[in-house]
Amino acid sequence: MKHLTGLLLVFLSFLVSPAEAQTVTRTRHQAALTTDAVTTGTLTIRKPDYICISTDGGRDQLLMEGTKFTMTMGGKKHVTDSRRNAQFATFQKVLNAVINGQPVTKGEDMTIVTKNGLQTITITPAAKKRQMFTSFVLVVDAKTSDFRQLRMNERGGNYVNYDFK
Repeated sequence: MKHLTGLLLVFLSFLVSPAEAQTVTRTRHQAALTTDAVTTGTLTIRKPDYICISTDGGRDQLLMEGTKFTMTMGGKKHVTDSRRNAQFATFQKVLNAVINGQPVTKGEDMTIVTKNGLQTITITPAAKKRQMFTSFVLVVDAKTSDFRQLRMNERGGNYVNYDFK
């Protein structure tokens, strides 16, 4: 019984432990400013559908918990749900496929290019209504599914870029 309990605890620790933690460098580019704001932080992934990018000592975060996306940047908090936002629904499907090691299925608002062992997935919403981002560009290692870069493009040439190491 003692060995069975120990085996069960080891098995459960694999299920709930934070699977991956990578360092991340965030670059915030605003066309109206001459210098970009660069901060560092961490990327934490827990399968099947939790991703947290935390930078600037935890003050800025991009968090996906299931269908809920929360972005805190510069003291402002933005929340959306992929069940109501088509752009984030596509983004969520891509993220879930990548973190669970599954192939990304191409959609009408997405392009996928594989080159030099990297897969570049660009999500551009078909409907150009009031979206916070004009597109998402996610670069992943084609073999290991490790995140390499995430760029969230905004209007006017502004963007937020995350480089993962």
